[in-house]
Amino acid sequence: MNYFKNKTLLITGGTGSFGGALLEKFYTENTPIKEIRIFSRDEKKQDDLRKKHINFKGKLKFIIGDVRDTNSVNDAVNGSDFIFHAAALKQVPSCEFYPMESIKTNIIGTNNVITSAISNKVKKVIVLSTDKAVYPINSMGMSKALMEKIAISKSLLNQNKTNICVTRYGNVMGSRGSVIPLMIEQIKNKKPITITDKDMTRFLMTLDDAMNLVFFAFKNGKNGQTFVKKTNSALIIEVAKALKIIFKVKKHPIKIIGVRHGEKMHETLMGAEERSKSKENKEFFILNPDLRDLNYNKFYNKGKIGKKLNNYSSDSTTLLSSNEITKILIKLDFVKKNL
Repeated sequence: MNYFKNKTLLITGGTGSFGGALLEKFYTENTPIKEIRIFSRDEKKQDDLRKKHINFKGKLKFIIGDVRDTNSVNDAVNGSDFIFHAAALKQVPSCEFYPMESIKTNIIGTNNVITSAISNKVKKVIVLSTDKAVYPINSMGMSKALMEKIAISKSLLNQNKTNICVTRYGNVMGSRGSVIPLMIEQIKNKKPITITDKDMTRFLMTLDDAMNLVFFAFKNGKNGQTFVKKTNSALIIEVAKALKIIFKVKKHPIKIIGVRHGEKMHETLMGAEERSKSKENKEFFILNPDLRDLNYNKFYNKGKIGKKLNNYSSDSTTLLSSNEITKILIKLDFVKKNL
C-alpha cells in the first residue's frame, strides 16, 4: 500500500473493531506509513491496543479525545494526511434511549472532523456509514443518514480541496455488539439462542470485506462519492443453525422473542432512488453526488428521468444456507477462539 508511504493517518474511533483490524493489516503487510493516530475517548481500549501492538516501532500514536470537542479534534487532525472516520455511537438501543447523544457524536462530531480536515488541508477523508442509514427507522440510522448528508454537502461546498467519500456497509460479523458473539455466548452458557423473527434477514460481512470497501474508496474515490459493497445475506435463524453445527449442539433450543424496538425486518444498503443513479461493477455500487449548484430553482423546476430499480436489501440478495454460513464462520478468528 504505497499510497500510505511516509503519510500520517488518523483513525477516529480507532479502538473499535475496524481500527483494530486496520492496525493488524498495516502491521502484517509492513506498510511504510509514517504515523498512525488512534483517536478515541476510551483510555482502557487504547491501553489494550497499545500493549497488543507494542512492536509497531514508534509509528503508533494514541490521542485521548472526543469528536464532539473541536479542540481535541483539531489537535488530532493537525498534520494528518488522511482520515478514516469511524467514531460513532452504533448501538441501536443506546441511540433510541438517548437520541441527543447520537446527534452529538454521529452528526456534530462528523461535522467537527470534516470541518477540521478541510481547515488543515487533509488530502482525503473516508467516512464509515451503515445500512441503517437507508430508510432509517431508529435514531442510530437517522443520525448516520445525516452524517452522510454532512459529508456529501461538505464535499460539494469545498470542491478540489479535501477529497471526502462515504462508505456504507452492513453487519460485520463478530464486531462489538453484533449478534453472532451473543449467540455464541448463549450456546456456551446453555441458554436458548434468541431470534427476533424467523423471517428476519441481515447482510453478512467480514472485517476484511469492510476494509476492502474502505480501501477501494480510498484508492478510487472522487470527491462526494458514496461506495457500497455488494454482499450476501442470510436469515438470522440460519445463522443460529450454522453456529449449532459448528459447536456441535444440534438440539440447542432457539427462542423467538419478537422484533425489538427500532429494529427492521430487513436491512437496505442502497435505496431504489439511489440505485437508479448509481454505477456498479462486480463488487461495488458507486453513487456520484448531485453536483447542482445552490440555485434552488433547479430543485423545484428540473428533474431527471432514470432507470427504475429495486432496493438493494438483505431480503433481495442471495440468501446463504446454514451450511454455506458454516463454511464462512468456521474461518473467522473470533469463532475459532470460542471452539
